[in-house]
Amino acid sequence: MNRIFASQTCTMTELREPQKVLDRANGKPVAIMKNSRVVGYLVPEAATPEEEPRVATMDEVMESLARRHDVNQPVLDYLKDK
Repeated sequence: MNRIFASQTCTMTELREPQKVLDRANGKPVAIMKNSRVVGYLVPEAATPEEEPRVATMDEVMESLARRHDVNQPVLDYLKDK
């Protein structure tokens, strides 16, 4: 069973009137279904970020790892022999 990454769904038939689908979604993404399987997503402009996401610098990544060492280490120890 595949996961659907939207709270709203529509069928291919409903896409004959895309504005109705968007109005019903209230600005949220819609999963497009065909034969009970997701074939795509319709993402309204309002649901997209206004600015580009920023990529973390190496210093920020290393700082985060150091700050979370006590939380991460038990998981890493557990995974060593898996």
